[in-house]
Amino acid sequence: MTFRLAPSFQTIGRLALAGIIGASLIAGDAEAQQKQPSPGSAKALFGSASLPAQGPARPIGFYSKGCMLGGVALPVDGPTWQAMRLSRNRRWGNPAMIALLEQLSRDARQQIGWPGLLVGDISQPRGGPMFNGHTSHQIGLDADIWLMPMPTRRMTAEEREDLPFTTMLQKEKFLTINPRVWTQSHAELLMLAASYPQVERIFVNPAIKKKMCDTWRGDRTNLGKLRPIYGHDSHFHIRMKCPPGAADCKPQAPITDGDGCGKSLAWWFTKEPWAPPKPDARPPKPPREIMVADLPKVCAAVLDAPAAASMTASTDGGSTATALTAAPATPAAAGDLLPAVGPVPTDKPLVQ
Repeated sequence: MTFRLAPSFQTIGRLALAGIIGASLIAGDAEAQQKQPSPGSAKALFGSASLPAQGPARPIGFYSKGCMLGGVALPVDGPTWQAMRLSRNRRWGNPAMIALLEQLSRDARQQIGWPGLLVGDISQPRGGPMFNGHTSHQIGLDADIWLMPMPTRRMTAEEREDLPFTTMLQKEKFLTINPRVWTQSHAELLMLAASYPQVERIFVNPAIKKKMCDTWRGDRTNLGKLRPIYGHDSHFHIRMKCPPGAADCKPQAPITDGDGCGKSLAWWFTKEPWAPPKPDARPPKPPREIMVADLPKVCAAVLDAPAAASMTASTDGGSTATALTAAPATPAAAGDLLPAVGPVPTDKPLVQ
């Protein structure tokens, strides 16, 4: 088929209060994302696709406004990784992303002794907007990695659904790393992930970024790739550059503030990012539902394209390591919540 295609608070107590308020606001935004999508909306149509579209691999559009052709799935299990939350059916990505995740998992074990990766959401089979949880992850070039090492045994599908996240933050303090949880291996894993030239950015919690700025004593060349963002206290988010020759992929503006340890980081430790709306402020209008027509034009053709023959045939390497199964993803009912992750990642502000 042919396609034509941020002044600081005076006390830690006031900062902590602002953090709680900010987190609740973000959680509220996330809950709003989880309403049942309207039939015919981009979320409903892309979220219901169970297999990728046939065709050469192509990321189409921007990370938060696009779709994906020719996606492949990360195998459920590999020697140095396990895929998580299988029922979401979000272990699909551009082949370059799948290859990067597999390479990172191998290098992490060999170079820093990290047992293996727990891989969260990548993209849906055909990319596009998701029912819940993300505004990006739409073109197969974003992936979430848990900040928890892979266990020595293979988990069941039920365990992969129910295993709780582990935050790197202290609950009783504002934007402060928990020294009982954070290790030098976490820092080494982040810098290893940032070392690949095809990696554009890595989103982490502001407290994690500050910890890296304050304590990393190795080569700081790639430290600027670590970008502070809401949430991301129990996982990190890898974003790849548009692959060479991907003419339909819209790149993100390059990073311009060096190691990112200056004013752009300090902003997160002021009240501005966490301030509640002013009492007399008008409530914001609910965002208009995204339709397929709002995406790049070729995304309509991606939805209509014939599906790949099977999940096994579309898994990287034709792997049959997909014995673990879970119920297929379905639209979240109104009020349903994602597993507790703290503030759900919203990938804002995009300039990060």
